[in-house]
Amino acid sequence: MTQVTERSPSLSAEQGRSAVLASALLRGAVAAGLGLGSVAMSVMVLWISSPDSVSGPGEALHAAAGLWLLAHGAELIRTDTLTGAPAPVGVVPLLLGALPVWLVHRAARDVLEPDEGRGAPSPGSAFALVAGGYLLVGAAVALYARGASLSATPLSLLFPSVVVVAGAAAAGVWTAAGRPLGPPPSWAPVRLHEAMARSRFVRRADVVGRSAAAGVMVLLGGGALVVAAALVWHAEPVQESFLRLSGEWAGRIAVLLLALLLVPNAAVWGAAYGLGPGFAVGTASTATPMAFEGRPALPDFPLLAALPAGGAGTPLNWAAAAVPVAAALTIAWFTVRRAAPAHGVREEAWSLRETALTAALGALGCGIGAALLAAAAGGPLGTHALAEFGPVWWLTGAAALVWTAGLGVPAALLLRAWRLRVRTAPGQPEAEAAAGGPDAAREKPGTGEAGEEAGPAARRWWQWRSHRKGWQWLSRRKAAPETDAGADSAPDHGPASASASASVPGRPTARPDRGDPDDEDFDPYDFLPTDPWHAKGSDEGSAGPAEAGPGEPPADATS
Repeated sequence: MTQVTERSPSLSAEQGRSAVLASALLRGAVAAGLGLGSVAMSVMVLWISSPDSVSGPGEALHAAAGLWLLAHGAELIRTDTLTGAPAPVGVVPLLLGALPVWLVHRAARDVLEPDEGRGAPSPGSAFALVAGGYLLVGAAVALYARGASLSATPLSLLFPSVVVVAGAAAAGVWTAAGRPLGPPPSWAPVRLHEAMARSRFVRRADVVGRSAAAGVMVLLGGGALVVAAALVWHAEPVQESFLRLSGEWAGRIAVLLLALLLVPNAAVWGAAYGLGPGFAVGTASTATPMAFEGRPALPDFPLLAALPAGGAGTPLNWAAAAVPVAAALTIAWFTVRRAAPAHGVREEAWSLRETALTAALGALGCGIGAALLAAAAGGPLGTHALAEFGPVWWLTGAAALVWTAGLGVPAALLLRAWRLRVRTAPGQPEAEAAAGGPDAAREKPGTGEAGEEAGPAARRWWQWRSHRKGWQWLSRRKAAPETDAGADSAPDHGPASASASASVPGRPTARPDRGDPDDEDFDPYDFLPTDPWHAKGSDEGSAGPAEAGPGEPPADATS
């Protein structure tokens, strides 16, 4: 009995760890099942609602499996073609691919959040188990779809499908850990280890990542605007293509859903068009802002009906160049907002070299992101004329790098100089000098750069102004009654009555040592002069009227 009691804690801990690992594996499989179920349900609804469907439910499920594999980047082979020859389908709807990526990311992130009464696996174990559970379901689906009308090529199942799943799981683990920038691997150079040990490198890396991500998002947003403008401009052919593809409402809904899933692809194509390289519409035609040459091999589809007309480009086509310009300015802005903060200290601003290097690295990250998106947004749609469809990834990435680096780095330097245009003293925030405007430094002569330029004359003027304000204030206080209320009705009985009135609650008392803040003529000043004539005038103020100092105007005249 004693041996069983002593072994029970270790056995329960081992069982608890096994339950945690099994739960992580199950979460990966559940994430894959949710994505597959969503696609299968949509396909089955369209199949049921289609009145002209000649295939059975098995074909619909095979099509759903093929579409789910296509969402991970796998290249499909379509066998039911008009010619009978198999044709590849490599264009991945990016909006459809966002669903499995998000599910894997969320599963890996939630695994590292321990449940009540149960621990969490290590980050490495969470990554391996979630990705492993997901890939087990993916392997089963690939075997099920093998030999169907839409089947995946084995090589595309390894790359990029496995890479996409592994990358999403790694991103989920990194998010659960707080997005840290860990130490580099042991084989990295020593200088990289030293740089990573400094907090400045971490700040620079954060700025580079944010500026690169912002630049890519601006490219996508600008590309979407280009596509929207093209759809509006070619509204009539787009409508005709949409109505010509299907006459039934179920088929039109399917066409509309497919067009919506391809909207991110169209945004990437629009961004590539604005960058300059454009995109290929078949092997013999390329659309660029300068010209649309060749004979395009265009399938009948609404988004493709919005392509520009053939021939040389017009100023409307050239206006798409505003997209990379906006991306470059965005990278410059995100860099300078940390390199030279608006409310920071001048001495804490980054140097010209650091600002330029950070902006250049942000441009490099934007170019890499544009290249990856261009590679994911295009692909083959056939074996002959449609073997090339979409932007060329390396040309798009190089163009994005040239645009954002060529315009973003000078813009960052100019914006930095603009933010540092106000000269401040050491340790003085720029916002303090900027808040008062150009007259803030001249408010008190003898302080700041303006005071140094003004010299003794400005200081003497300030002293005279202070004397004058002081005499005006003393004259008003002597002419005013000692109390603000009840002076006409109550006679003055000397100090006793003043003390009695001060003791009565609610009765106002005279405050001869203060001015009335509500008086529009009241103007406080910073200091009282310490000249002998002023001291003499102050001492004689109780006995008789004040007299002006030598060479100064009297108080009554100035008032």
